Amino acid sequence: MDFMQTEASSSRFWIVFLLLVLTITLVLLSMFQVDRQWLKLQEMQATMAEQANVIRDLRGALASGAFVSGGHNAAAGKEKSVAQAFRRAYAASLMPDYAAGDWSVEAFGNNLKTITPLISSDAYAANVQGYVLESLLVRDPDTLAWQGLLADRWTVSDDGLAVSFHLRDDVVFSDGAPLTAEDVLFTYQFIMSEAIQAPRERAYLKKIKEVKVKDKYTVEFTYAEPYFEALSLAGGMGILPKHFYEPYLQQPQKFNESKGLLLGSGPFKLSNPESWTPDQGAVELVRNERYWGDTQPSFSRILWKIIQNDSARLTTFRNGEIDTYSARPLEYESLKQDPQITAASQNFEYMPPVVGYSYIAWNQLRGGKPTRFADRRVRQAMTYLTDVDRVIKDVMLGYAEPAVSPFGPNSPQHDPALTPYAYDLGKAKALLAEAGYRDGNGDGVLEDAQGQPFEFKLTYFQANDDTKRIVLLLKDLYAKAGVKLIPTPQEWPVMLENLEKKDFDAITLGWTSSIETDLFQAFHGSQAVSKGDNFVSYQNPELDVLIDQARRTVDEKLRMPFWRQAEHVLYADQPYTFLMRRKSLLFVDRRIKNVQMTKLGLNLDALPQEIYVPRSLQKYAQ
Repeated sequence: MDFMQTEASSSRFWIVFLLLVLTITLVLLSMFQVDRQWLKLQEMQATMAEQANVIRDLRGALASGAFVSGGHNAAAGKEKSVAQAFRRAYAASLMPDYAAGDWSVEAFGNNLKTITPLISSDAYAANVQGYVLESLLVRDPDTLAWQGLLADRWTVSDDGLAVSFHLRDDVVFSDGAPLTAEDVLFTYQFIMSEAIQAPRERAYLKKIKEVKVKDKYTVEFTYAEPYFEALSLAGGMGILPKHFYEPYLQQPQKFNESKGLLLGSGPFKLSNPESWTPDQGAVELVRNERYWGDTQPSFSRILWKIIQNDSARLTTFRNGEIDTYSARPLEYESLKQDPQITAASQNFEYMPPVVGYSYIAWNQLRGGKPTRFADRRVRQAMTYLTDVDRVIKDVMLGYAEPAVSPFGPNSPQHDPALTPYAYDLGKAKALLAEAGYRDGNGDGVLEDAQGQPFEFKLTYFQANDDTKRIVLLLKDLYAKAGVKLIPTPQEWPVMLENLEKKDFDAITLGWTSSIETDLFQAFHGSQAVSKGDNFVSYQNPELDVLIDQARRTVDEKLRMPFWRQAEHVLYADQPYTFLMRRKSLLFVDRRIKNVQMTKLGLNLDALPQEIYVPRSLQKYAQ
């Protein structure tokens, strides 16, 4: 009996053991099968992406007639299929060492307040948005002529009042939704909604009488009156996806206070189009795997680190952690002789073809009351006291040129007869005396008729060492005339907030420029509104008339005299003291290839992307 029980127990043990082994085997086989399925899925996704590219290329080649000769000269056929806007990028992709992949890593010198379109107001946010949002037209960097991007063709009526665009039918946003004429119409309507915080864009779009959808891929803009930039205004508008932004019309305050609502059809995207916040300390975009373009972006990722200190940015560049470094004049010559820098980088010294200008803006209305800078004689005196030549010599070491006005020296808008104000202490003192300022108590500081000392705060960005040196130099120069300048450094978000509130005495900043500069945004009296760009509340009816006349004159030869007359008014009024246009002193990592100068400037930020990193030089994970 005992033997039989033992044998039965042994049998049960082996049965349980075999069942356990079988279970483990099945689990392992299941896991192996899941791994195989996962690998297969990845292979399928890669194959589908490759097939999508091939199909797009084949479709374009067929449309161009590339296969009429039986496939002879396939490269030429492919080139014919590429839209004009993608030709330079396509040419780069044919270079022997071209490879896709790697990251573009840059640094912003300021922390961004928001990257949401329309409510952002700085060049850094605009730079980020340029990789995500696309427009109907773009400028040809070789000829400066307009060429189609989202639009493949367009027409302008004989009277110049109507502009029609026909969109490409293969464009999708990064979430896969198709881009149609409805999205173009929505973008216009969204901007024009008074609840949306977009006073700058709305001011320009008021020129448009109506926008109509003619069919799924055709949209027409009709202007209320002729406008010299009718094609640019409509064609240059970044198109917003209706399905993503439309809900914010019901909750506009949520949009106006947002930090990172960014989705578009461009070659890059936010991983989560609603997730970015300023406390992340960087902005990161990833490649849009659904990008519709005739060429794909060369980089897998675009990363901007926030590094506000000049020295820290240089150290980061030395360590190979960012791809470019914009050198200060004080360090440029030594960096050109630095073996570590020269071995790892290429340098470019140039005046950008479309270069902006720096200035000091004199606030004329604060808290609803005119300031001392509302008097033109005072503003002229401050310009005479601002020794721009010395600033360029001592701080910029010659790597800049004086600015006379918003118009560049080579622009047809500029009157060559106008020359920069020269430093003149005598004229400055005479103008201030004429305006009623005297040193009544002998303390070296002028007082007005009420006995209030002539002192003011000059706001500037705290992390810019060159600007700090300029401000300290001006403090000494102004003191010679009895004017007390109080340097007031601020963080970038605080500066922007104070600009919007018009809560400052004077501020030094810079404007970017364009092929033809429209004065309306910064100097027209109608733009002296809350959160508008005429943040100094400058008003001159004569200038307003000239700006309006220039903007409605389509013929360039007839338009330029109006701009020149407007320049004379600004020159006399000095709402800004125009400082200088700076040379770019740029170092670029040697691994980045095909860096070229164009009529729009260096092509580092050009889209579609023209620069790339050969496979052997790539250093970031794919």
